[in-house]
Formats: sequence, C-alpha cells, structure tokens
Amino acid sequence: MQRSAVRPSPVFLALVLLTVGGALLTLVEGETALRAGVFLLVMGGWAVSLCLHEFGHAIVAFRGGDREVYFKGYLTLDPRRYTDPVLSLLLPLLFLAIGGIPLPGGAVWINHHALRSRAVDSAVSLAGPFSNLVIAFLLTVSVNVFDPAPGIAWGLSFLALLQLAAFVLNMLPVPGLDGWGAIEPFLSYEARRFGAKARQWAPLILFAVLIGVPGVSGAFWDVVQALFGAIGGDELAAYLGQRAFFFWQ
Repeated sequence: MQRSAVRPSPVFLALVLLTVGGALLTLVEGETALRAGVFLLVMGGWAVSLCLHEFGHAIVAFRGGDREVYFKGYLTLDPRRYTDPVLSLLLPLLFLAIGGIPLPGGAVWINHHALRSRAVDSAVSLAGPFSNLVIAFLLTVSVNVFDPAPGIAWGLSFLALLQLAAFVLNMLPVPGLDGWGAIEPFLSYEARRFGAKARQWAPLILFAVLIGVPGVSGAFWDVVQALFGAIGGDELAAYLGQRAFFFWQ
C-alpha cells in the first residue's frame, strides 16, 4: 500500500488547524473572543471527529479484506471522498450549530461481501462509534492532566460530551445506525431485509422522538452524562462550554 494513501489530506489538516485556531482564540482577552474561540474549537473538533469516525470504518474494513476503500481514498481522511460530503460533514455541522444534536454522518461505502467474516463485518460498524468513545476519553484526560486555560477546557469538555452522545446514539440498534450494522450480520434474512427497507426512515423517526419527546430526550442525555462522569468528565466545564458555544442564546 502506498504511504500517500494513508496520509491525512490537506482538507483534514485544515480542519485540525481550525480547531487549534479556535483554542488559541479563547486565550485572547474579551468575552467575544472567548465565545468565538469555543465555537470554532467545537465545530472544528466535531468535523475532525466525523472524519475519524469514517476512517475507523474504512481502516477496519481494509484490514478485514475490503481493498476498495483504499482506491476510493477513504484512508486519507478526506471528507470529499465520502459517498455524500453534504450528508457526511456539512449537515452534521449544521445540526450541531443549530441545536447541539450529534447527528451522525453517513458515508463510506463498504463492500461487505469482501469482508472475511461476520465478526469482521460487525467490527467495521463498531469501529466508527468506538472512535468517538476514544476521542471523548482522550479529550477528558487532556483536560484533567494538562489543566488548560478555562476557554480551552470548556470547549474540550463540551466536545467530549458530544462525542459520547454520538457514541450512544450510533450504538442504538436502529436500521441506518452503526448499532444495527453491528448486529445485522448475525440476523435472519427477514430481519436484514426489514432493516434494508427501514434504513432510510428509521433514523428520522428516532431523531423526531429524541427532539419531540421530553422523556426520551432526558433519558438519552442521562445516559450520556453518566458516561461522561464515568470517564472523569467535568460537568461544569462542559456546561460552560455549551453556554459559550451557543453564543447567540
């Protein structure tokens, strides 16, 4: 495999620089700079995590026998290579900016017939959300160990909370989400056929329930907050990061 195929693309590196720039902006004196910095840090970090989520799917698929992900450029972390860059990157960023909803991107096409086993097929689906879990853990550890400036700590903590929300959401066994993809290889033909038909509308119904039904939404975020606390997350810092992120509220 050519080394260039697994090097981060210029677009991905630009997203990383945007995230770092947001963090540095929080250090500038003034509330406006602080809020703008947190916003850019979280938005840039979320975009980076979307790329890493899809890369997780692709690299496990490649190791599991699907060589097509290499030729499609999925191993470069370039969102322009995804099946639909709008759904994979722009729409999740828009939903995050509007309401803090960790909408999953949808995006790398996997040749499931090329994978070596059902276990590998399941692992490909799990790789995406588990990348969010790892990112959340690393962000939380970085805040606890390095004790960064308040604005950076707030942004990283809120971003970690969003990563956990994405993990919990994606792990739900709903057609169209990774949780369903993880169990689908072991289901009956009838169940897989139902999942294929429901894949287009099931996530929309789920999001409508999460947004419109207070009890469901509350239970979802209770689970996310419990996970956040379990990995040592600072709830106050995450709350302040959320307040700073939604600077217009």
